[in-house]
Amino acid sequence: MDGVIDSSSGSLNGDNNGSSPDSASHLQNQQDAEARRIHRGHVLTELLETERIYVNEMASILKGYRDQMLSEEMMHLVPASLQGKEDILFGNLHELYTFHNEIFLKDLENCISTTELVALCFVQRRDTFYRLYSFYCQNIPRSDRLRETLVDTHLFLQECQKRLGHKLPLGAYLLKPVQRITKYKLLLENLLSSSDSGSCTKELQKALDCMLIVLRCVNDSMHQVAITGFPSNLSQQGELLLQDPFQVWTESKKDLRLRKKPQQRHIFLYQKSMIFCKKTSKPGHNKSTYQFKHQLKMSQIGLTESVRGDSTRFEVWLQGRQEVHTIQAPSEEVKNKWVTEIKRLLLNQLEELKGEKNQTVQHESSWSQTDHIMGHAQHTAGHATARREL
Repeated sequence: MDGVIDSSSGSLNGDNNGSSPDSASHLQNQQDAEARRIHRGHVLTELLETERIYVNEMASILKGYRDQMLSEEMMHLVPASLQGKEDILFGNLHELYTFHNEIFLKDLENCISTTELVALCFVQRRDTFYRLYSFYCQNIPRSDRLRETLVDTHLFLQECQKRLGHKLPLGAYLLKPVQRITKYKLLLENLLSSSDSGSCTKELQKALDCMLIVLRCVNDSMHQVAITGFPSNLSQQGELLLQDPFQVWTESKKDLRLRKKPQQRHIFLYQKSMIFCKKTSKPGHNKSTYQFKHQLKMSQIGLTESVRGDSTRFEVWLQGRQEVHTIQAPSEEVKNKWVTEIKRLLLNQLEELKGEKNQTVQHESSWSQTDHIMGHAQHTAGHATARREL
């Protein structure tokens, strides 16, 4: 296709009769603005062209592999372990294809010459991106495990690959959706860096923020599904808010031995729990899993924002400091992010307890009021202690 011309800003005015420093500066500014406009045009062209390629690649995977699993011609080649497993092998790829082919690609084609409108395409479709890509990425480990069981029965997949003329195996193409989200982020960053300040940059920043949220959620989803050995249902822990690697020192009054050596732990912060895991990987596999090690319920913990002598450390502890976890973040920025989020959760819990207490005072009899409020007062005191330690 021909290059896209970004119509978001005016064209260069070539009239330069003056020779003063001001006029020379004005001309340079015009030339810089024109160069940015041309660059945005190239980026918009790349966005549209790569979107069409992406849609075609998804179509080829669905037609060349998924449809073949159901065709009579290829049925005899489909191994027993793959039969009826299309939804595991491909996840919701068909939904991604439908969304991009019938909706998002048409959105881009209709407004590709105006950067601000392109940005709005991303903002308006944010929830759909999040829903579809989170589901797809959560299924990736299941798809990988299914393909790993094939071993010597790859004949079907090899035949499909041969017919399609693909140089890479199916697994490489199933990663295209993850790569596409990353590509959107890079293209939007490129558009933002070459845009003039104003409403256009505001919309681009919104679009970039949307894709960063989707990318983070995709990343979180892929880490979350790799947790093994958790004794109950992770979905009952609420929304996954943060996940990062840390060094952890643990001290317990039940076990008086202080752990002098830190343990490397990957911690997942949910609305209701902190889950401590050990990152492991199998030989010959490039994907990691997270072996469950410990759980702290948010309703039972206190927080110390900072530890003397190290700006990257904070503490979480059980009431009375029966159990203390000193946590060292990889950077001060990560530490501050976690402290802020944990404080928010604890304050929300405190507000909920106050609301429950007020409800109890209004509806319960006087003798049961006293017992109930005292129980809550003791529980609230633990959180008040956390506030004082902050």
